Amino acid sequence: MEIILLERIEKLGGIGDVVTVKDGYARNYLLPNKKALRSNNANRAVFEANRAKIEADNAARRGDAETASKSVDGVQVVLIRQSSNSGQLYGSVSVRDIVEALHEAGHKIVSKAMIVLERPIKTLGLFDVKVALHPEVAVNIQVNVARSPEEADLQKAGVNVMTDMFEKDETGFTEDYDPNAEPGEIAGELAEAAPVENAEEA
Repeated sequence: MEIILLERIEKLGGIGDVVTVKDGYARNYLLPNKKALRSNNANRAVFEANRAKIEADNAARRGDAETASKSVDGVQVVLIRQSSNSGQLYGSVSVRDIVEALHEAGHKIVSKAMIVLERPIKTLGLFDVKVALHPEVAVNIQVNVARSPEEADLQKAGVNVMTDMFEKDETGFTEDYDPNAEPGEIAGELAEAAPVENAEEA
């Protein structure tokens, strides 16, 4: 389907561009969300008559988004989730979870449609997520997924919690070693037995 863009669409074009897209994309997303018009003589005439207003409205929205971006850019939100020992979450972190966390932190301007999450987050860790406040204004936030606030603080400080945990498991137990012990003997038992034998000799 050939359409006229009413705003900039990434990888498609800018305001006023006439582009061809798949019918489903146009019918299900671009047209109902007023991001485009069907390209025909009547709509081209309407667009040209309103072009100045459309561009002015877009500029105003872009200005608002640029102002809002200063407070959102680089924000870190913490999401506490249960996980397996390997760091796999029981469930996943969705766009809705991220938006709710941003709203709790006071960033009410962000909506679900603005979050660009290529796939749900399914492990512990730090994740950079893009927020498109406007078609021409995007910022990055950081999503910190941890099992506790303490772990979230460690991750924020640059500690890989999962790697650190596995290292502790591997080095947590050490055994005394006596190079003179017979096979099967324990170092502690030999040390206790030695004074008794000396007492009998005396």
